[in-house]
Amino acid sequence: MASRLQSLRRPAAAAAVAVAVVGGTAYTLTNRPKHTLNMPIADLKRDSAGRIVPPSFQNIRSRAEQLADLRRSSDSDSEYDLLIIGGGATGTGIAVDAITRGLKVALVERDDFSSGTSSKSTKLVHGGVRYLEKAVLNLDYPQLELVIEALRERRTFLNIAPHLSSSLPILLPLQRWWQAPYMWAGTKAYDLLAGSQGLESSYFVSRSKALSSFPLLRRDNLIGALVYYDGQHNDSRMNVSLAVTAALYGATVLNHVEVTALEKDAQGKIIGAKVKDVMAPLQGSGADGDDFTVRAKGVINATGPFTDAIEQMDDPSRKPLVAPASGAHVMLPGKLCPDGMGLLDAATSDGRVVFVLPWQGKTLAGTTDNECNVEREPVALQKDVDFILKEVNKLLVPESTLTRDDVLASWSGIRPLVRDPNAKNTESLVRSHLVTVSPSGLLTCAGGKWTTYRQMAEDAVDEAIRTFNLTPKAGITLPDISGAGLPGLTIDGTCRTLTTPLVGAHGFSPALPAQLAEVHGIDRDIAAHLASNYGDRAWAVLRIPGATTRLLRDMPFVEAELRHGVRAEAACTAADLIARRTRLAFLDVDSALQVLPRVIDVMAEELGWDEARRGHEWTETVRFFRSMGLPQDKLGVTREEVLAGSLRMSPVSAVPAAGSSRSGVAGGIRMGGGGGGGLSGLGNGTIAARTSTPN
Repeated sequence: MASRLQSLRRPAAAAAVAVAVVGGTAYTLTNRPKHTLNMPIADLKRDSAGRIVPPSFQNIRSRAEQLADLRRSSDSDSEYDLLIIGGGATGTGIAVDAITRGLKVALVERDDFSSGTSSKSTKLVHGGVRYLEKAVLNLDYPQLELVIEALRERRTFLNIAPHLSSSLPILLPLQRWWQAPYMWAGTKAYDLLAGSQGLESSYFVSRSKALSSFPLLRRDNLIGALVYYDGQHNDSRMNVSLAVTAALYGATVLNHVEVTALEKDAQGKIIGAKVKDVMAPLQGSGADGDDFTVRAKGVINATGPFTDAIEQMDDPSRKPLVAPASGAHVMLPGKLCPDGMGLLDAATSDGRVVFVLPWQGKTLAGTTDNECNVEREPVALQKDVDFILKEVNKLLVPESTLTRDDVLASWSGIRPLVRDPNAKNTESLVRSHLVTVSPSGLLTCAGGKWTTYRQMAEDAVDEAIRTFNLTPKAGITLPDISGAGLPGLTIDGTCRTLTTPLVGAHGFSPALPAQLAEVHGIDRDIAAHLASNYGDRAWAVLRIPGATTRLLRDMPFVEAELRHGVRAEAACTAADLIARRTRLAFLDVDSALQVLPRVIDVMAEELGWDEARRGHEWTETVRFFRSMGLPQDKLGVTREEVLAGSLRMSPVSAVPAAGSSRSGVAGGIRMGGGGGGGLSGLGNGTIAARTSTPN
């Protein structure tokens, strides 16, 4: 009884701390209206007959033009204000912030925008309910401040990229009556901390309503549930949108350009970097990708898990900043979350939180949190996949037990947790982000999470302006990127990223799918898919031949997306398209393999690839699929085998834990129509797993 009473006191403490942090202001906890964007920023135009006149858009400059700009910067008269290394969420966020303050900006990324951690998140934009509980239980005021910061930033996603972001209800099952007041107070404190930036309010639902939302939810001891709201987004498309927005406003933004060294003057101060075009040796033009110098007044290291590699370019003796931690995820059939509501298990067997979330028509489950090494393409360990499946199965009715056969894709992202080099205890981890400047002038922004990328960028640019004596410009009008003839963005030299819409946002509204269908007569699922992935740029996609040609029978991806990715979104490789412009590799690696021949053919048409380059892309993309769950014994699959449909495929796998044997793993992937599904729906509303041999 004592422990139960103690638990019941915790929410009161949470609420008390919450009120203290927000200055004692009492916010009303009645239901907030659902977050919607009913009217677009830029209205669609219609002709005299009432027919829609689709907007026209300017594309970013070509790769060749931007490379030429980089090369010109070797002349001191053409140097950049800032050179940003890293094209993930942080780097592209910094680029947007800096260019909208009137600075001259370049960004280079060794691989692709969001090729690392920024495409491998849990897809949530959240303050962190578990962090709130820990902050209260441990009386950790700084951690509580981080929750508040993240809750404020959460709303920004919905404001600047409403096509890529949405609010998401998440259900917390209750098995004991005493949990109800505890968790109710916790979710209300979460609402309270968000203040005016909050989403819909949390609420209690009965047992029957919980089961109506989740028909597969385990019924044992279920007495009801609480529902709270967080944000959800399409992480890599958000990342690409940041990069494209920065480029459209005038920044030089290039993927597949690698920094090989930092350039210093006679006094040892950093004045730029040596870079090389990774794509050059593959172009078949005789180019060898020699290094060249990019000069800049300031260099920013925004490379996430690879922060230490750039830090040690500056000073090989520098102690590591990053404490990498892996987070594994699996993709499951969409029928687990039939009502568009997520599920949170806050009481897993080892104390970790597991999310089960609807995303892009499938179900995303994760995550883990383990120490790991930094690598470019990490692979989910089998023990982590098994842990996630075990914990998800605890939430489901026994007849719907999931097996490895049901995993459509699996991957692992590396969280770049950081140690504060100025802290007395150098082993302590910084849960927030860290902005530091080395004696030679390397500015590093590390740590944080997707939700706080914008604040990280603002802090980094603020520090860069001070450190490098930069002068933001006021009174300049940047180009109109709306495609609707709106006035351009007039800047005043201050941070504008709280309110600056990203590319695709200006003409987006809930009516956009119907408008696309009205003009182009496309299927409803394709219209919804294009609107939610491209916003108003869906109009540009639909102008391209192949706009109604599906890549897969049962999924809404169309061939025109491939050409748009090359022409307007800087896709250079098949993996860029199949994983990060479309999200197919993350949704179902089987389906991604099925469409790979067509992806390579389209890119070859767009970019003039010869047979050698086509073969290179096949080999490299299949190898990349290993990080999406394709097992080792299928890495030799040929184009001919895939086209013939003769290759026998088995369930998606993951890498065994160290010391374990692969012989016990059901390796391979399924080969079937339209993205598999893994689970087959039955007429009575239940879901039955495909028969498989236990491992």
